[in-house]
Amino acid sequence: MVRATGGSKPMGSRAARKPSTVRTESLGPILTIVVACFDEENALPLTIPALLVELDRMVDAGLCSPDSRLLLVDDGSSDDTWQIITSAAAIDSRVLGISLSRNTGFQCALLAGLMEARSCSDVVVSIDADGQDDERAIEAMVRSYRAGSDIVYGVRSSREADTCPKRVAAQAFYRFMQVMGVKTVYNHADFRLMSKRVLDELSCYSEVNLYLRGLIPLIGFPSTEVRYERRARCAGTSHYTWPAMVALALDGITSLTVKPIHMIAAAGALIAALSGIGIIWAIAVMLAGMSVPGWTSIVCIICLIGGLQLFALGLIGEYVGRIYLEVKGRPRYTIVERTGAISRAPAHRGPMARRPRAESCASRSSRP
Repeated sequence: MVRATGGSKPMGSRAARKPSTVRTESLGPILTIVVACFDEENALPLTIPALLVELDRMVDAGLCSPDSRLLLVDDGSSDDTWQIITSAAAIDSRVLGISLSRNTGFQCALLAGLMEARSCSDVVVSIDADGQDDERAIEAMVRSYRAGSDIVYGVRSSREADTCPKRVAAQAFYRFMQVMGVKTVYNHADFRLMSKRVLDELSCYSEVNLYLRGLIPLIGFPSTEVRYERRARCAGTSHYTWPAMVALALDGITSLTVKPIHMIAAAGALIAALSGIGIIWAIAVMLAGMSVPGWTSIVCIICLIGGLQLFALGLIGEYVGRIYLEVKGRPRYTIVERTGAISRAPAHRGPMARRPRAESCASRSSRP
């Protein structure tokens, strides 16, 4: 079941801004569906036809242009993913593909596809390659875009298909991010629609430590939600292991908020205050001629403070490590091969991870 929820509150307590412009393109917007793929040789033979059928249906309904296409990004796969993409592009001219020089991670691979599609699309939808996201929800997203929304979030209606530990971990993460003041959309992953002007603004964000689920809401623009039922994976196995999910969560926390450092400072101030009280108590006991209790209390205090110090150093180290990656300014991805209608373009390196010029961002934001 797919349900649009315009006027909802995807950013927590702040209501989403109402769309102000109704788009009425005569032939429909040029839509590009972007799919990041890593070792998906089992899923792609099912996913590609399903997405092309959905494209056909929307073109026939006049919702999008006949020039709409499907863009597949091979994120350095070790199986036959790229061969499947090139074969599909040879059969259907609407299928495009780009191959990255190495495995950069899902977020960078998705960004590569978004930036590739930016110059030739009016609107872009990103969707996973495993078939779990319902491609039929794209129609509701496009309708919301044509009604005036620049961002449409695909939101899971429930997490009943997840295992209990994964469901609890996801709920805890979203609540923690909310406490940290990060604007995220609950139960939203990377299934979303973005207009061209959103992509133009996204190109101004140059950080290496990418967490698109939190970065997109920072861009602003009118937004809404489309709810859908998430399905079981169509084929293959998931690449989101527990270590990968923990790494993604750390990226999200460290790239979007510094509140954990503020919490460390607050904890340090509290411990310092309690230590001061303890010192005064110890001096008072000594002056009264009473013996101080034995080593148990001392060992407990030392272990507590030592553990807090190590935790604080580790957390600060995470931030310092990410600062180190940011200042090196390395490319986030490198495109080595293209297939389909874009195959004649030269090899392209992803945008450098350095801050773009202010006038460049301003010029992009002024585009209609």
